[in-house]
Amino acid sequence: MRDVARQAGVSVATVSRVLNASGPVGEGTRRRILKTAGDLRYVPNGTARSLTTSTTETIGVLLPNLYGEFYSEVIRGIEGAVRAHRYHTLLSSVHDGPDELVSALRTLVGRVDGLVVMSPDIEADVLRANLPADLPVVLLGSALTGHAAVTIDNEEGAAAMVRHLAGLGHRRIALIGGAAVNTDAQARLAGYRRAVAEGGLDADPALVVGGDFTEQSGHAAAATLLALADRPTAVFAANDSMAIGALRAIREAGLDVPRDLALAGFDDIPVAQYVTPALTSVHVPIHEMGTRAVEAVLSDAASQTTTLPTRLIVRESCGA
Repeated sequence: MRDVARQAGVSVATVSRVLNASGPVGEGTRRRILKTAGDLRYVPNGTARSLTTSTTETIGVLLPNLYGEFYSEVIRGIEGAVRAHRYHTLLSSVHDGPDELVSALRTLVGRVDGLVVMSPDIEADVLRANLPADLPVVLLGSALTGHAAVTIDNEEGAAAMVRHLAGLGHRRIALIGGAAVNTDAQARLAGYRRAVAEGGLDADPALVVGGDFTEQSGHAAAATLLALADRPTAVFAANDSMAIGALRAIREAGLDVPRDLALAGFDDIPVAQYVTPALTSVHVPIHEMGTRAVEAVLSDAASQTTTLPTRLIVRESCGA
């Protein structure tokens, strides 16, 4: 910074005000300083700045996985909001369970100004015991008393899809669910069961088959459902990836979607509209989830929970 000041013919304090946008400087002087800094390839030392300001200008993000379109959209929303505030992102996945989550949390303390944590498979007690008390933390996808959260109305979204399929005349509607410990999966299962009960639909337990939100598990679950003596006429997968896997299994069985079997998913990931037939899904504002989480972290939104609504996206795969 002293080199920039010397070459630009100004004080170090003036350079600091320009580079940190911390005070008024004449436009001509500002441009000269920025040009000089560029010519010298000057980059502020982040470690020194954090010692001075007691901030790192970095947001830590822990996701259960970095694979797939859902997480790509979440990250895109986070990155856009972080850049808008001139912050940086420190991103990590914690797909191997509680021990990895605890280790990641301990590693991030002192390196970030706040945390966005998405951990639908981690028990609430584990989260509560390990989330740092001296950092703003926003949970993504699941709520925990005493912490800010950005969640989705999973239960109502699932119920709406079942009602839609029932409105098309289906009585045996199957569900390919997520892992039993996953909070999103639990809410979507609750919405499915509520709509089945309210609609007087077939509540055969064999119509609910578990998955793990991957294409492979959707493929396996669909094969199980197709092997039933009285197979369902509609299959609702608790996410689009499993629905796409199910589509492959249905075709391998020599059946057609939607002529022989209606199919629907959840999340409305970008690729859902491009498979054949285009996938009917429950739209989740995935990008907005990431954006809202960052805004909540930077505003230190105490324990406020924001629940984003879902909506049906009807395409060819349900036969509507």
